[in-house]
Amino acid sequence: MKVLVATEKPFAAAAVNGIRKEIEAAGNELVLLEKYTEKAQLLDAVKDADAMIIRSDKVDAEVLDAAKQLKIVVRAGAGFDNIDLAAATAHNVVAENTPGQNSNAVAELVFGLLVFAVRNFYNGKSGSELMGKKLGILAYGNVGRNVARIAKGFGMEVYAYDAFCPKDVIEKSGVKAVDSQEALFETCDIVSLHIPATPETKESINYALVNKLNKGGILVNTARKEVINEPEIIKLLGEREDLKFVTDIKPEKDAEFMNFEGRYFSTPKKMGAQTAEANINAGIAAAKQINAFFKDGDTKFQVNK
Repeated sequence: MKVLVATEKPFAAAAVNGIRKEIEAAGNELVLLEKYTEKAQLLDAVKDADAMIIRSDKVDAEVLDAAKQLKIVVRAGAGFDNIDLAAATAHNVVAENTPGQNSNAVAELVFGLLVFAVRNFYNGKSGSELMGKKLGILAYGNVGRNVARIAKGFGMEVYAYDAFCPKDVIEKSGVKAVDSQEALFETCDIVSLHIPATPETKESINYALVNKLNKGGILVNTARKEVINEPEIIKLLGEREDLKFVTDIKPEKDAEFMNFEGRYFSTPKKMGAQTAEANINAGIAAAKQINAFFKDGDTKFQVNK
């Protein structure tokens, strides 16, 4: 079987070596398409691929039309909104992600952003501490659980809400479960977002919700930019000078957010999974999932069922 690694933003060399080792050990062939600059290059490369590993690369209906032999595509990472799932299903292609592989990297970044924020972006002025603060985690999946683990080390009070995770599961991990996202914002000093971008969540983080944060509140987004209602959060920041917003996903209206100097920060690009460890873990996990699919028909991580 031919496995194509199509990455406009390439994996680290160590990750590629790990992927190659896994794929070739199973008797499959690995082909690389790195740093491509035109979609035509991807369309050509995928023509005879049986499987594909991607990162943030888009796999839409046009790509799937060109991929006559494709049976499986794996997105190395937790999010998979760059794959057209309906088109994949229509083409009988299994789409998978690699949940959990980037979780610690994202969780650590949350606290990098938070320490930066509570210390006033290191401007030399007196800041505050995270110990004793109430942290709310919106969605208690792999990343959320790692955020909770680290927060306990900082001595924070940790709360969580997840519409799909039972309260007793949250409580068993030593985190206080609340009944709604509104209650989470009302209770906490800081809220960290870990929700996917779905029709239900897009622009759900809005004026009314974030305005419930305690005085001096901080909103942290390392999830998806689509979940933020940007015009409403800009309006709120203009009205409440006590609020801060930090993110690793540059908003569409970044220039307007930049008006709130000292209360807004965005990394130059999405940084959550940008560690050597996460890069390697996600890539190798993708390779192992492809091997398991071809060997045993394993579709444990399928997302287009």
